[in-house]
Amino acid sequence: MGQMIVHQKELIRINTPKNCIEYSTNDGRIWHKRANASSSMGSLQDLADNGKEILLTTSKGLFYSTNKGSSWHKRS
Repeated sequence: MGQMIVHQKELIRINTPKNCIEYSTNDGRIWHKRANASSSMGSLQDLADNGKEILLTTSKGLFYSTNKGSSWHKRS
């Protein structure tokens, strides 16, 4: 896994200092914040695209998103 992925024609990355998810639609020239990590998520670590969803590993477990990282749900 990595801290930046390509998902549905967007670059999506973890901004580690800000502990948030950002996206770019212009090959990384400009980045926009998509979601902040909640306290229940802990620190963001890695991203992976598995087709229908994005996976995110954090210091508090595995989370998934089906809406390009706008919201996250803990994988049980």
